[in-house]
Amino acid sequence: MSKPSLSALAITSKKEELADAKAKVVALRKEVAELRTMQKNMRIQVKAEKAAAKEIAAANRAEKKVAREVKKAARIAKLEAKLAAMKNPVGRLAIKAAKKPSKVKVTKMAA
Repeated sequence: MSKPSLSALAITSKKEELADAKAKVVALRKEVAELRTMQKNMRIQVKAEKAAAKEIAAANRAEKKVAREVKKAARIAKLEAKLAAMKNPVGRLAIKAAKKPSKVKVTKMAA
């Protein structure tokens, strides 16, 4: 049994089909490589955006914390001033006098 032989025309036709198929494969590989590169760049961009968002959020938290600390310090200073004024007898009487001026007398004792 002999092997059927292909004619020269059929052989060249098959070679052309093979070359076309190889060209398509090369084009597909190139497209896949471009898509992978684009995907990698997008991932890098997303990471950068997330990092920037985290930095902004951290800065906002820090600003809020500083504002809270400033408010606390102002309130503490105000209350300490009020306490110091109440500890001083003249200051205490003066505070009462400011509230009820008709009912309080401030007397001065000899030292």
